[in-house]
Amino acid sequence: MPFDYTLAFDSTNFRKQPELYRVGKGEQGVLLVEPYKSEILPFWRFKTPEIALESSEKIYLLFLGYLEKKDFVGADMARKFLQMGFTRARRYANHKSGRKFKYNPQNEADKESEKIARDKYLLPNEIDEVKAAAAEIFKEKWMQAKQNQHYQELMAEHKRKYGI
Repeated sequence: MPFDYTLAFDSTNFRKQPELYRVGKGEQGVLLVEPYKSEILPFWRFKTPEIALESSEKIYLLFLGYLEKKDFVGADMARKFLQMGFTRARRYANHKSGRKFKYNPQNEADKESEKIARDKYLLPNEIDEVKAAAAEIFKEKWMQAKQNQHYQELMAEHKRKYGI
């Protein structure tokens, strides 16, 4: 089941109402689902490999803590922050400004196909080895989380229990 963006995120406590949580794709909801966003976000940093290492280790420890409490939503949110550490550091490794496109291809008035617009407005890569190293650090922790057997079991249980 896709991530439900229609929920009242500002007034929903997903620890108390895990039945409302949907995994969705990739990082969906990572900056919406409370109280987890507020618990994990302060530790999320990727400016340098040293900062990324400290950040990813702290978030991975939170991930393990959520697993220990059988808190799938918390574990999944920590996994999403690790994934987002990789994707954002990778974006800045490829594009110093953090912008991938000169213009947002989805907003183009001439209604070009998204593929054509994406290719047309894609900015050239400017490789930043420091950010690339930070991305690899996050990727390693993200893969450890994603492949964790207990996490996979809790995800299957969550889907079974809530019919998703």
